Amino acid sequence: VPVAEYLHALGRELELRYPARDRGGADTLYFGGGTPSLLGADGVARMMDIVTAHFAPVAGTEVTLEANPEDVTPHAVRAWRDAGINRVSLGAQSFDANVLAWMHRGHSPGRIEESVRALRGEGIENVSIDLIFAVPDVLARDWRADVERAVALAPPHLSFYGLTVEPATPLGKWRERGDVTEAPEERFELEFLGAHELLAGAGYEHYEVSNYGRPGHRSRHNSSYWDRRPYAGVGPSAHAFDGERRRWNVAAYAEWAALTSAGSDPIEGAENLSDANRRAEEVYLGLRTTDGLAVNDDEREVGAPWIAEGWATLTNGRLRLTPSGWLRLDSIAASLGSRIVDRESRD
Repeated sequence: VPVAEYLHALGRELELRYPARDRGGADTLYFGGGTPSLLGADGVARMMDIVTAHFAPVAGTEVTLEANPEDVTPHAVRAWRDAGINRVSLGAQSFDANVLAWMHRGHSPGRIEESVRALRGEGIENVSIDLIFAVPDVLARDWRADVERAVALAPPHLSFYGLTVEPATPLGKWRERGDVTEAPEERFELEFLGAHELLAGAGYEHYEVSNYGRPGHRSRHNSSYWDRRPYAGVGPSAHAFDGERRRWNVAAYAEWAALTSAGSDPIEGAENLSDANRRAEEVYLGLRTTDGLAVNDDEREVGAPWIAEGWATLTNGRLRLTPSGWLRLDSIAASLGSRIVDRESRD
């Protein structure tokens, strides 16, 4: 891992994009979109110094680090804690050894539990565990056992993501060759709803499609995206949003590092959101959380069939999807969003 090179490039982008006159405090800081724990204990501490020189934490700032279980040691956790990290998102993925080997993960099921103990032992209690569901049938994975083992660790937060197959990835190529078959939609639904039932019974709030938290432990950083609050983003492929305009960086690490080190903005593209874009986003992002979406009489009429199917509820003028509805989020949001945009364009 080119730690020094990466940190130099990161610092240069911050200097280019956020000069002293634009610096301010940060309500949340999130180090992820990759695996920053690979920087090592000292590298993470130096990264924190570089970022907080531009965006200083304020009282109660949520500072999250994504980490691989194999990178979590008492020494590393002490360094992270001393640097200001107060929340860790642990990429567990599964407690099944066969699934971890198939994913080419570098940790064992037992290492996940050791990592949680190390985090708590060194003072980081706010831990989120990530798991992946709907893996191929050939792995014969017991999903309920995975969820139960995660719940037994009593983390304040859990995130569950269905396995998706992207083109031009090893998994995509395996699928094209017929070496692996994706989980059927029926099992995807059973595992999604099964996790919901189990975690609701364990006292977790299913507050967003993929996220569960104990009371008071929602991810503040992710919630800011769903609330469409402005955010800064630096690093290869990073996105930023100022409330009106989105921009994104070049994705390739080498190109990003070369541009920033040479004093050039690594921007790849940008877009100004139209009123229709913003409204469509409000619909989609509102429906993906338990806060739901404020709707008028016409929009309630559109949502009536979903309520009849048990996919949504309407309370105090807000339309909220049920877990079964979340499985159909894309189509429901597209249907309602297009109706709203069409009506507003006529108005």
